[in-house]
Amino acid sequence: MQASTAPSEDRTDFATSVVATMRQLGIVGLPRNYEIYYEALSGSNHELSLEVVSLSNRPTQDQLDRIGRKFFPDRHGTGVVEHARETIARELEEIASILRHERGHLEKYGRILDQTAEGLNSRNVISKELLQKIVDVMSVATVSTIDHGKQVVTTLGDKTTELESVKSKLEEYKKLADTDPLTLIWNRRAFDKEIARIYNSNRGILFNALILADIDRFKEINDRYGHPAGDKILQQIAEILRTSTREVFVARTGGEEFALIVEGASADATMAIAERIRVAIEETEFGGGQSPTVYCKVTLSMGICMASEADGPEDLYSKADRALYRSKVAGRNRVTHYSAQPEQAGKNWLLYKKD
Repeated sequence: MQASTAPSEDRTDFATSVVATMRQLGIVGLPRNYEIYYEALSGSNHELSLEVVSLSNRPTQDQLDRIGRKFFPDRHGTGVVEHARETIARELEEIASILRHERGHLEKYGRILDQTAEGLNSRNVISKELLQKIVDVMSVATVSTIDHGKQVVTTLGDKTTELESVKSKLEEYKKLADTDPLTLIWNRRAFDKEIARIYNSNRGILFNALILADIDRFKEINDRYGHPAGDKILQQIAEILRTSTREVFVARTGGEEFALIVEGASADATMAIAERIRVAIEETEFGGGQSPTVYCKVTLSMGICMASEADGPEDLYSKADRALYRSKVAGRNRVTHYSAQPEQAGKNWLLYKKD
């Protein structure tokens, strides 16, 4: 049993080291950046590794995108979309050409039928020989039309399959672009789109809530146990959030901050969800790798705001963040609802460090 799980654990450890390297270099944790450094550090592409090594200590996103377009042209940024657009345009033009040709073929068959009907109507007496010729012509024309129709159906089926493949690749890229590479849950990009949708309808405003969760004293955890340990804790927390709230949108929106969008729940129900998560995290013993060593007890501070209490996505996030701030200053490891307490005078919550 242990032997079968070792490769997966090795891959997880390597992935963690890739993320740690990117963090040390100040590289944004985009999927396309992760792909570059995963290939470079694994040594599977020597030329790519040399180009990465030649970069400065703080490579720019433009430099990384240049490498990505060079080594992964079909999977990087606009290259994926442009390639898909060209493929779709080409396939649609071929389908249109096939349909135009089929229309011409059917029109020709129709003319044969019309001419045959006219010929039959203009003759009072039809000889056996003439009737046989008519039957032969109609038979050939019909068989040809049927065979051609079968070919068209097969060709269109193939084209449909190719277009479905392109669609699948686009969906895969879209999902990759919206996924946090470390925790494999939704990222800030996906969260921004999801929170904006709340205010597209009255139902969204009435029946949605935002929960912001921030790991308490996460900087101390990283300083004491190292970034690899911190990354594993982030992964474990993301898994707890994902599995304990299956019907809730869960995203990692910052280094140690997570966001949950709850739909169809009252303020009390939302508070209960947040409290259940807080307790689950508090009761979990966080360790790393194969070692049973417990790094530390981890807790979350959380802030809640109902969509109906805010004027829009930015206001909703701001108010949930203020509630999170109040959880921090009240002692951490607790959940605060934005409307439950008035703003504290003399406190500048924007300047407060959450960790």
